[in-house]
Amino acid sequence: MKRYKIVFSILIILLFFAALSFMSDSKTNYTEKPFQLVFIETSDIHGSIFPYDFINDKPVSTSLAQVSTLVKQERAYFKDNVVLIDDGDLLQGQPVVYYYNFENTTEVNIVAQTMNYMKYDCSVVGNHDIEAGHPVYDKLVKDLNFPMLGANAVKPDGTPYFKPYTIINKGPVKIAILGLVTPKIPSWLPKQFWEGMVFEDMVTSAQKWVNIIKEKEKPDLIVGAFHAGVDYTYGGETASAINNENASQLVAERVSGFDMIFVGHDHAGWAGNGLGNKPVKNPEGKVVPIFGALNAARKIPVVLTEMKWDKAKNSWTKSIYGDLIDISQVPVDQDFMKHFEDAFNKVKSYVSRPVGKMTEKISSKDSMFGPSAFVDLIHQIQLELTSKPEYGLNAAQISFAAPLTFNATIPTSPDNTLFVRDMFNLYQYENFLYTMNLTGKQIKDFLEYSYAGWFNTMKGPDDHLIYFKTDEKGNIIYDARTNSAQTYTRSYNYDSAAGINYIVDVSKPAGQRITITSLSSGKPFDLSATYSVAINSYRAQGGGGHLTNGAGISQADLISYKYVTSSTIKDLRYYLMKWFENYKGVVKPFVFNNWSVIPADWVAAAKQRDMLILYPPSK
Repeated sequence: MKRYKIVFSILIILLFFAALSFMSDSKTNYTEKPFQLVFIETSDIHGSIFPYDFINDKPVSTSLAQVSTLVKQERAYFKDNVVLIDDGDLLQGQPVVYYYNFENTTEVNIVAQTMNYMKYDCSVVGNHDIEAGHPVYDKLVKDLNFPMLGANAVKPDGTPYFKPYTIINKGPVKIAILGLVTPKIPSWLPKQFWEGMVFEDMVTSAQKWVNIIKEKEKPDLIVGAFHAGVDYTYGGETASAINNENASQLVAERVSGFDMIFVGHDHAGWAGNGLGNKPVKNPEGKVVPIFGALNAARKIPVVLTEMKWDKAKNSWTKSIYGDLIDISQVPVDQDFMKHFEDAFNKVKSYVSRPVGKMTEKISSKDSMFGPSAFVDLIHQIQLELTSKPEYGLNAAQISFAAPLTFNATIPTSPDNTLFVRDMFNLYQYENFLYTMNLTGKQIKDFLEYSYAGWFNTMKGPDDHLIYFKTDEKGNIIYDARTNSAQTYTRSYNYDSAAGINYIVDVSKPAGQRITITSLSSGKPFDLSATYSVAINSYRAQGGGGHLTNGAGISQADLISYKYVTSSTIKDLRYYLMKWFENYKGVVKPFVFNNWSVIPADWVAAAKQRDMLILYPPSK
């Protein structure tokens, strides 16, 4: 018996050393035939989990349900050598996520349910994930079967709030994925959303963590997964700006070590090259491919990485090929749909609940060119909400608001019944409602800034009203990916005011256009007086630059709530919904007509032309 034990022990030892030999020699199996890895990235899904638009009550052609099919296809061919990454902004958008974030909070969040089902390897926190609030994203981190990354979101003591990176082993290859998020979050969101975090500059954080990863992990591949865009000049920023909103290309150019970088946030779609469709090189001259998905799973990058082991150099030679896949051409995963059928039906029932009725439909298109019933309805509700003591807000005399949806019509029903779904078209984001004390001069300067980015300086009736981006010849620049005309600023920054009467003269240069004639009550408007203003939390925190670059208020004063006098405790959409539910009778939308754009004949002619540019007829 003792002899058998000795023989068995020898066999165990031999097997152990054989296993060690196999592991140490496994790289040498790929000196001729490469080891193949596939990376798939989604980003800015914004609740597009099912191939259905719950807001407009109709099927759509892209969603995670189609991505699930693609992932299954790639795994069927490449087996376990597929890495699935998401780059953030999961928790805001379609009502399906709002329902699981705020209405049905006892179940595992639908985002975690679906992504666990698809076996994601990691995700990165996005700014709109933070916007959902601590209770939502902290719970999501626990619900996920994989890490949510965010190395530059750190606690006051400097330690990461989220996991900074993750290690994934595929065959003989050790992969490190470093996650970063745009550091602009404190400029957009109330402090209670990101309490306990400081957001570091992406380049600084990347350099720190790449050094740590190299020393501690010694990976074969270093991959960046960033919830930040590529265009570091967006919003007038420069490459030298600290905490640049879209610093992904800057990281690639300034921090050595990355083999490839996946990006999000900008909804742009990147197929390997960076700005100007040019290859991006790191400080050593090595090309670092940049890939990024389009939002709502419209197009996603699939990247093949081939690795050959160089015995002489004792290192890998890497070749990276990738492209954007049009998800509308991928069939829906019916197993996915069946598995989540109950969740789909719950959300369908939720958004189909009637909340009121209107006499007619209103469109956000009108909001691009002047006063509109669409934005004035938001103004009306904001002012009324602040006047009701039960909401605990200071009564506002003036309201600021913008069309947050570029192309929306409500109600969507034939008989103009308003449903929960319509609230997501009326108000796209989970902003809170604030009141602030601002002087008359700050209000005027705020509006000067808004209209400077909104309207062109017209020299005659043949000029554009909308401030389009143009090339050196004066031709409108069109986005190469979407073929849409590019405006100087996004339409969600087109803030107008209610509660005051004013004129916008677009024949005058930016900064000299606004003439405020009076309060809408008829009382005089005084530049030196202080007024109570209703404003959303994004704008109140400095989003868009209206209060910082326009009104001249420091970012530090905004973040410290120096001018804020009251706030709702829930998102503004919730209160909009309650307003409609409590309204007695049918809502008749109307235009306040408290402001106008002149010269009127120039504006009328330009509106006809620019409408066709912003909203070209369907072919």
